[in-house]
Amino acid sequence: MSNILEGRVAIVTGAGRGIGRAHALELARHGAAVVVNDYGVSIAGEGTGETPAESVVAEISAAGGRAVVNTADVADFAEAEAMVRQAIDTFGGLDILVNNAGFVRDRMLVNTAEEEWDAVVRVHLKGHFAPLRHAGAYWRAEAKDGRQRAARVINTSSGAGLQGSVGQTTYSAAKAGIAAMTLVAAQEMGRYGVTVNAIAPVARTRMTEGAFDTSAMALPEDNSPIVAWLASEDAGDVTGRVIEIDGSTMTVELGWRHGPAHDLGRRWEAAEVGPALRDLIAQGPDPEPVYGA
Repeated sequence: MSNILEGRVAIVTGAGRGIGRAHALELARHGAAVVVNDYGVSIAGEGTGETPAESVVAEISAAGGRAVVNTADVADFAEAEAMVRQAIDTFGGLDILVNNAGFVRDRMLVNTAEEEWDAVVRVHLKGHFAPLRHAGAYWRAEAKDGRQRAARVINTSSGAGLQGSVGQTTYSAAKAGIAAMTLVAAQEMGRYGVTVNAIAPVARTRMTEGAFDTSAMALPEDNSPIVAWLASEDAGDVTGRVIEIDGSTMTVELGWRHGPAHDLGRRWEAAEVGPALRDLIAQGPDPEPVYGA
């Protein structure tokens, strides 16, 4: 086992189970000290009273690693700040933030309740923003004080956010927002030594089991070696990327790009739009199909 993360400090959110747990164990195996965050909720975001982060910390400690439990609600601005401060106070700094926490409340668009929309967008989008906001402020202060860190952020998007997924309007919208946040944060924070990337993992977890046949899907831990490398100092030249991981296949997503264009040289008349737009659409590639279409 390499020690590419030796001496580095990481936070992994939603790390009590599934993909987050696998990330925490992998980072620890490569030498990182890990704040293992998990709020302890069901796949629909309901409280369970469990503290799964404790078992992950115990597993890391038993293997000779360093880890502490954190049970913050990552979408609570103050609790996210305290989580970042816990890493700094406990381990002397922060180098890596892996935003992974989330849940689903799958519904067709016309069946989605306002509360369901708010809850899913909150945990995914605000739950990425709040830890990143506070970690970013710390890294900016470190850089300005002459202690710039080789900081790394790995966000968690999804194929649902990149290509869309029938029955997951809310989840898809939130995951698309995370991809866009990743691009902007990478540009804004690069001056402080911070890289920001996102992964779109495919794995058999609580969130996917029951929704469709997962027997052929990759395991959660199949995603984590790529996260470990992105968290390393060696990854300083890779930022603003979204990387899909599906078992042994790693794909760099290309995202939205400017396609065919037509400049009329004046204001369009409504009757002119249809023929011109259809011509532009015919010049470009067909979009990838929405999952479940």
